[in-house]
Amino acid sequence: MTSRVLLVSPATSPSLRQARFDDGDAIDAGGAAGARSAAGSLPAAARVLLSPSRRCRQTASALGLDGVVAAELTGLDPGRWRGRTLEEVMATEPEAVGRWLTDPGCAPHGGESVRDVCERVGRWLDTARDLDGRTLAVVEPEVVRAAVVRVLGLPAAGFWRLDIPPLTATELSGRAGRWNLRLGQPLAAR
Repeated sequence: MTSRVLLVSPATSPSLRQARFDDGDAIDAGGAAGARSAAGSLPAAARVLLSPSRRCRQTASALGLDGVVAAELTGLDPGRWRGRTLEEVMATEPEAVGRWLTDPGCAPHGGESVRDVCERVGRWLDTARDLDGRTLAVVEPEVVRAAVVRVLGLPAAGFWRLDIPPLTATELSGRAGRWNLRLGQPLAAR
């Protein structure tokens, strides 16, 4: 049996455009239009899952998808940095940001470390490998990063080296305990 997982990154939002730690904002008009234009371009799936964030739920809706929120696919918890821009945090806590970006086990913000999100998403992938049919998931970019780190057996430090553009699909297919990876396919307009 071959398992297939298609991870779709959300449409743009003000937080994403401003390099702001997710504050629960909505997708912007351009992101919504891009998602609507790609509606119907994704392959049929046995299940559709969503990161709990507002922007992932709205992206799924604009894509014409009806999904179930999966807590294990939550984006990285930025703790007390939520709602602040990276620039703002750098101005007040440069050492903390430096540690967070270089030490995958560090969580100076009181939220989740990169290593923690990689392990959480890795556990989910271990269960997804045994599911029949395709799983389509609209998830935060850091969930895609964590999945790629796991699939390729990269050290968690590789997490920040992966760029995940909005409205792209990363496809995983696996069998016999091994995953293959297809990165960053843009969603096609209908």
